[in-house]
Amino acid sequence: MVPGIQYPPGTQFPTLKRTPRVTGQGAERYNPREMEPHWQTVWDENGAFVVDNDDPRERYYVLEMFPYPSGRIHMGHVRNYAMGDVVARYWRARGKNVLHPMGWDAFGLPAENAAIERKLNPRTWTYQNIEAMKAQLKSMGLSLDWSREIATCDPDYYRHQQAMFLDMLAAGLVSRKKSKVNWDPVDMTVLANEQVIDGRGWRSGAEVQQRELTQWFFRISDYAEELLAALDGLTEWPDKVRVMQRNWIGRSEGLRLLFALEPDPRIEAKSIEVFTTRPDTIFGASFIALSPDHPLTCTLAASDPALAEFVAECHRQGTATETLEKAEKRGHFTGLHVRHPVSEGETLPVYVANFVLMDYGTGAIFGCPAHDQRDLDFARKYDLPVLPVVLPPDLDPQEVEIGDEAYVEDGTIFNSGFLDGLSIEDAKQRIAGHFAERMLDGRPQGVVEVNYRLRDWGISRQRYWGCPIPVIHCEVCGTVPVPKKDLPVVLPEDVSFDKPGNALDHHPSWKHVDCPQCGAPARRETDTMDTFVDSSWYFARFTAPDAATPTVLDQANAWLPVDQYIGGVEHAILHLLYSRFFTRAMKATGHIGIDEPFKGMFTQGMVTHETYRNGKGEWVPPTDIVLETEGETRRARHAATGEAITIGSVEKMSKSKKNVVDPDEIVATYGADTARWFMLSDSPPERDVQWTEAGVEGASRFQQRIWRLVNEAMAIAAKEAEGGAGALDDEALAVRKAVHRALHQVGADIEGLRFNRAVAQIYEMTNTLSRYVGLVEAAPRARLEVLVEGVERLVQLIGPMMPHLAETCWQVLGREGLLADAPWPPVDPALLEDDSVTLPVQVNGKRRGEIVVPKGAARELIEKEALSLDAVARMLDGKPPRKLVIVPDRIVNVVV
Repeated sequence: MVPGIQYPPGTQFPTLKRTPRVTGQGAERYNPREMEPHWQTVWDENGAFVVDNDDPRERYYVLEMFPYPSGRIHMGHVRNYAMGDVVARYWRARGKNVLHPMGWDAFGLPAENAAIERKLNPRTWTYQNIEAMKAQLKSMGLSLDWSREIATCDPDYYRHQQAMFLDMLAAGLVSRKKSKVNWDPVDMTVLANEQVIDGRGWRSGAEVQQRELTQWFFRISDYAEELLAALDGLTEWPDKVRVMQRNWIGRSEGLRLLFALEPDPRIEAKSIEVFTTRPDTIFGASFIALSPDHPLTCTLAASDPALAEFVAECHRQGTATETLEKAEKRGHFTGLHVRHPVSEGETLPVYVANFVLMDYGTGAIFGCPAHDQRDLDFARKYDLPVLPVVLPPDLDPQEVEIGDEAYVEDGTIFNSGFLDGLSIEDAKQRIAGHFAERMLDGRPQGVVEVNYRLRDWGISRQRYWGCPIPVIHCEVCGTVPVPKKDLPVVLPEDVSFDKPGNALDHHPSWKHVDCPQCGAPARRETDTMDTFVDSSWYFARFTAPDAATPTVLDQANAWLPVDQYIGGVEHAILHLLYSRFFTRAMKATGHIGIDEPFKGMFTQGMVTHETYRNGKGEWVPPTDIVLETEGETRRARHAATGEAITIGSVEKMSKSKKNVVDPDEIVATYGADTARWFMLSDSPPERDVQWTEAGVEGASRFQQRIWRLVNEAMAIAAKEAEGGAGALDDEALAVRKAVHRALHQVGADIEGLRFNRAVAQIYEMTNTLSRYVGLVEAAPRARLEVLVEGVERLVQLIGPMMPHLAETCWQVLGREGLLADAPWPPVDPALLEDDSVTLPVQVNGKRRGEIVVPKGAARELIEKEALSLDAVARMLDGKPPRKLVIVPDRIVNVVV
């Protein structure tokens, strides 16, 4: 310790030991290939990251979205898990009992397809991949509690999922009904709307068909308002994610409105019911549009081949929101007309349109082209009237023209009879009251209603490799739950994929079973659960992975919600929304006592790389490229052939464009710490990061720089210092302040998930210590202790990011035990305060320089320093200033 310095409680200084305890201490280069496997073994043998639920310390739960076992991790995994590991190691050092588990999202169609290609059982293929990926993740040095490892395809996991399904079925949260679905005729399974891209299956590329199937559903729509309202409380989630969820839930207040049909011999219906969020624009209505699946459409299509073909085309298009937005707005005139409800004597034509969905509202809309872009596109195509009824502010009615863009902003109602002059909101209320007082078909013509875009979650999938739905179909008893004592319903291993479709359907024995109620021959449900179900509760299972029940209530409530969840923004809607619903369903069935699964949410950016093409336009992987730089010009050639290669755009790493970097190769060449450091340092974590050879080589050089600095410092510390202990000189005090400021800021940046800024602080601190090394040798011991303290703190700061290097340096410093077990060093608050201040100096209001003076300096000193500046002296030219304005600790202004 340095005499005269007040250290905060708990501050420790190292004993300056001279005996090396790590092979290679003092070596010129650090060898990650030797040290990284060593420390990974040490951590494993010491159970360094195994969590005890009985540990009395405050708990902290950090979780990255678990991976699908495809067989290889990619650089996106490296970035994701490096971020989570920094958070886990930091909070562990801060004294918390940190849960940081890992598992495998192991069911799904890709495994089934891959197994079919390789003539393997999907289980064999999946577990081979798990072992391979587990080895890769371990090579990254992640502080994971592998004792809690789960795989969703393990019967020990999905038996509890089946039990919760039965509980939810009993609680009325599960239903079975017929529904229109997207059917992939190649993969032979149902696809979610989001899995239909330009009318084709996202994996097979096959043209998607519309089918009506009996499906199992979770009643997530019952929670629509609660899921929406609770978003306001998720203050530690990115705003963009909450907006995406709000839009997906899609709450809209509107009016159910009846339009009287003109008589037509083809139909019996007397009216069409529409749902609209803009009843204020009713005077601008010019057509009615029905969904291709509307009951009236089905009736008319039965005798109209052209309409039937149009409906078939709509079904081939799919119903994904993005698809509908991009698709050309098309329709088919039915020959029907409705009476305009407010314009006496007028009628509106009735179309079937490809942009109207049956599962939103009533499956029918009225079109007001002037104030809705879809309606306008449709009206222009079919030459329908476009009547503006919302007057923009500060515009005369005669000046209003609608071109190719609908007017959707605020304004005053006009061209609308008794609504003229009202605001949009007032007009909505007035027209709702108007229709509420009128009857049509024996009911009010208009009823105010709240609608949601969110629909019940269809979980039925027609495939083998998924969690079996635990019900039995009996001709006598109907649908019967499998008794819990018979769980799990395990997938058969002797399965054949020789026939198309679901292998469970044509298994010779698995689906045949006696009814548990009456004993009659019955059959098992052969649909399996959507894999989103598997990932909607795994975070809860991690809290007690060996329990005989899905959760242990007190442990689940103690650990959850997850303090920090990390994953890609591509899961911002479905996975997170389904998990939020499932948590509520688990609460309703007694398995958990919370509503929200994730307290903090962070979505990291993607990892990108340049793309390369040869003369034939074929993609070329980075490993086959040699880059040459001449001035600002960069060229690429093929390493083997010398062929000139075109350098393309920077894209997300993907196998299709061959711009991927293999993490194994990076670890083998540079070490895991280098890969982790680069991923954390090069870009703000929420943004994309571009992988470059120059960047990773720079990270590797910095690793070696840390190693040299630590060894140089300890070599100096091993010598006798001149003189005894004494007060710190200005240089030593400045270094000590820089160290503690970095320590304070790095902690704050990690807590704020600003990893790149934390890295920048560490770079700056390293520069400070490197300069200081040259001032310490043959210096008073006070300087030596400042150096050793600084280097030790530097090693602790890099610990969460480069843990292997940090552990090695920790031993070089002579510290006992593992750095992984060491507490985060305390910050001396007194060292965070500046005792000097930099004052800008202006002449006639224009900045001419700055001076550094003690805080609260006397006016005389400030005046002397300001007037002595060369720029100020030149402008004064030997004359006294007319006026001198000094704002203490802020600014100086010299008036000439």
